[in-house]
Amino acid sequence: MNIIANINAAIVNPLIIGLFALAVMYFLWGLFKFIQGEDNAEAQLEGKQHMVWGVVGVFLMMAVRGILALIETITKGLPH
Repeated sequence: MNIIANINAAIVNPLIIGLFALAVMYFLWGLFKFIQGEDNAEAQLEGKQHMVWGVVGVFLMMAVRGILALIETITKGLPH
């Protein structure tokens, strides 16, 4: 197993999973704020903003995961 795979398995994957969970929780918090403030336009706007940033966070974590998988795949084919 190469060094990139070791770093990926020991450090990066748990970090990505944790940040992914935070982004989902941030989205859910925004959804809660949006539903709770159904009669308050300012609270709904705040909830929408939280939901948008939660989706952005989830997208970024998925993109990072994909890029790292691509790098790992490419480095497997390189001579040692």
